This record gives sequence, C-alpha cells and structure tokens, in this order.
Amino acid sequence: MIDLREGVRTRAPGSGDLCAIAVMAKASAPGRTKTRLCPPLDPTEAAAFNTAFIQDIVGNILAAGRMAPVTPYVAYGPAGAAYFFDAVLPPGVGRMEAVATGFGACLTMTLAHLFALGHPAAAVLNADSPTLPPALLAELAAVLAQPGDRAVLGPSTDGGYYVLGLKAPHWHLFADIDWSTERVFDQTLARAADIGLPVHVLPPWYDVDDAHALRLLHGELIAGVPFGTASLARGAARNSADLLRRLLAQGRLAERLGLPVADIDSPCRRAS
Repeated sequence: MIDLREGVRTRAPGSGDLCAIAVMAKASAPGRTKTRLCPPLDPTEAAAFNTAFIQDIVGNILAAGRMAPVTPYVAYGPAGAAYFFDAVLPPGVGRMEAVATGFGACLTMTLAHLFALGHPAAAVLNADSPTLPPALLAELAAVLAQPGDRAVLGPSTDGGYYVLGLKAPHWHLFADIDWSTERVFDQTLARAADIGLPVHVLPPWYDVDDAHALRLLHGELIAGVPFGTASLARGAARNSADLLRRLLAQGRLAERLGLPVADIDSPCRRAS
C-alpha cells in the first residue's frame, strides 16, 4: 500500500513540460539508514552519508537540468519525515511522501503520481550513487523526449538499476521482481521484452551500499581514481567528499576501510 496523503508538498515550478526525476529517499536516522555500510561505518556516520548522498544526487539532477529539460523531485519516507527534507533540500525541488509495503509498489505509485502531474516522462532514481554523471540523466531525458514509446534503464554494477525512466505507465516492469538481488536489471529487461517495450540502456554505475563501494567512492572523490569512461564527468558530490575528508581527518576511517596511507588524502587532491 502506498500513502501519498501529503501529495506533492512542493512542486518544481514550471515543470509540466519537463521530464520528472524523483530520488527515492529515506530520512536519515542512525541505525535505520545505510545500515549495510555498518561496518566499516558506525550508525551515525552511515546516517550522515545518507544525507550527503541525497543532497549530492539532487545536485546532479539540477546539473542535468542545465543540459536537458529535467526537474527534480524527492519521493520520501517514512511517514511524517517532511521536516527532514525541508531542512536538507534546496528550494525548487518537488517533494512527495511515499510510504509503501513493497519497493515495487513504491516505484509504481511514485511514477504514477508524476505522470498525474502532467509530466511527459518520469523517472525514479536511487539515493545511493552520489557521483552519477549528470550527463547520464540528461541523456535519459533526451531519449525519452524522442517520438515513440520506450524505457530508459541505467544498470548498477550489483545487478540492479540506478534509474528507470518511462513515457507511459508500464507497470508490468515491476511485476515479480526479486528486489535487492543481482537479478533485478535482467528481470526488468525481460518484463520489457514481454510487452515489446524498447529499452535504451545507459552506461553502468555503482551504488554505495557496502564497504567495497565506499572504497570506490573514496577512490573517486579523494584518491583521484575515476570510475567509468573518461568521457563522463562524474557528479560533483561535494557533500560526500566533505564528509569523507572530515572522517578521514579524525583518523579512524582509513584503517576501517583498509586504505593505504598514500591514498588517504593530500592537499593536491583536495584542491582538484
């Protein structure tokens, strides 16, 4: 069951002709958010990363909006968490409370709500990929603006997907999916094939949901190790980078991540 009792508390202004991209987000709470990052993080640190990720991902949508006709939303939970998102989101970001008994239902009803607002295309985006290149979100919007029905899917390296965009409500895509497994992306492609829906596949990206992915994030933001192709400029992820640097400066995180001393940080990297 979905609860959209508050509807859209704040809608992005002038957004009726734009592709809506909604981040599926949870309000940060130690012990309840990003728990798979514990260890190496403690619950308070994991919750802080949750907040930083949300802010950075919304920033990536805003950056994509300078390249393509997109507008940002956050579909959030739990119920009554509006105060948290009011505090951490910038003006101009649409917000809706989305409470569900199943993840597929949450995605379905979030997309349905965005279509009901009059958007010609809508997408749901994860809250785990703070360095996702804005150009990929711009590509999603450009593909969905072309004539003809289609979906856009961005595969995650763990077998799921980081974004799914549609031009029409194709709810079969969410039927009988083994959520939170490595089969999600392939199963979604199979559902699209069932109904003859063309799928444009974006380059893969990674979710920061375990220690290995946190090391990848450190590599991108601190050690200068790029992920993906050189032609894709990563998202700025300034909030995530600042948080990483603060925790590294406290002298505990590097050891917990198993980082070589040379990869921890440097003034040159910090200025880059």
